[in-house]
Amino acid sequence: MTGKASLDHKRGRSGRLLLIKRLALCVAPALVLLCQSSASAEVLPKKARVMTAAEVYSIFRDKTWNWENGAGRMQDEGRLFKAWAQSETGATWAEGRWSVNDRGQLCLKAVWHSQGAAAEDKTCFSHRIVGRTVYQKREPAGGWYVFRHAKPAIDDEFKRLVDEDLVGARLPAIRELVKKQAKSATRSVRPQAEANELGGVQ
Repeated sequence: MTGKASLDHKRGRSGRLLLIKRLALCVAPALVLLCQSSASAEVLPKKARVMTAAEVYSIFRDKTWNWENGAGRMQDEGRLFKAWAQSETGATWAEGRWSVNDRGQLCLKAVWHSQGAAAEDKTCFSHRIVGRTVYQKREPAGGWYVFRHAKPAIDDEFKRLVDEDLVGARLPAIRELVKKQAKSATRSVRPQAEANELGGVQ
């Protein structure tokens, strides 16, 4: 391998590593938002039954799940899922599909974009019901909590589901912000990366 080819190979490898680092720092926080709940862990009652796909569908269709620093929209037409999130490490956005099944699950499968990188993620939530009380947990390792009380409480996670589309109008601006973040990050890391490849300061 010639000196130039070797340098190009190293630069390509360095670029891939930088994308992976950005993905870990910026996409992961958005996925954490999806998995968070302010609800306390509960013991699932023995009488709780698995919710049907129709029951889960009726809860989430055409709803926006409003997070602390973002939102996810579950559009009924085409079962489209779109989302955005912001954290200390930057902004992210996602597009994909949402689905339900007779195992009582809501699944969100989407590609999350952040600073020039993208990663596919699938997050599922299981649901059980006793009377009118709905329990939810994130699969596979989450704990059960009351998603909606029989008489809905003000701090129920269910209360975060709203009819208003809080994603569609915001998404173009978030996409543009992510592009700017990617350009800014590229400019800031390139001089140091090139210096390292050429034997500069480590």
